[in-house]
Amino acid sequence: MDFVSILLIALGLAMDAFAVALGVGTTCKKIWFRPGFRLAFHFGLFQFMMPIIGWALGTTISRFIEGWDHWIAFGLLAYVGGKMIKESFGDSDSRPGADPTRRWTLVMLAVATSIDALAVGLSLAMLKVQILYPSIVIGVVAAAMTALGLALGKQLGVRLGKRMELVGGLVLVGIGLRVLISHMFM
Repeated sequence: MDFVSILLIALGLAMDAFAVALGVGTTCKKIWFRPGFRLAFHFGLFQFMMPIIGWALGTTISRFIEGWDHWIAFGLLAYVGGKMIKESFGDSDSRPGADPTRRWTLVMLAVATSIDALAVGLSLAMLKVQILYPSIVIGVVAAAMTALGLALGKQLGVRLGKRMELVGGLVLVGIGLRVLISHMFM
């Protein structure tokens, strides 16, 4: 598989990570190097690992995974997005700032944005493509797009304030719905 094809696949897979990072950037009160690096690193790492896992699983269980991967992605994104929406209606002075770049929220977001990469790994196994190089490109592109989304989201959050927390939550729920609907009707 040539570099341009791999890059296009990587950009397509990174769009969910970019959109989630955009939402996170608008809602986090303190996006600086450490949380930004944490999010970009984990999104890139999961986008790197999932194709390898999918490739290793091969075609033997692809029918099983295809039946529920979209439900997992939807559930994780809807949960985190719903939590952000709920918090957007709360009193911002009385609640601590939620940090989606930490703990289980970070893991859930990383898994939710990389489920499609698992399916790509399964597809590449069926095409008998070696997986290491495409996985590296996919991971690096996802990390870069996450950093870009955070930076753009931070600018929007500074300009638009608390309303962006609601928008960020709605974006996450919307991505989850898009994943669910695209898998149900394709």
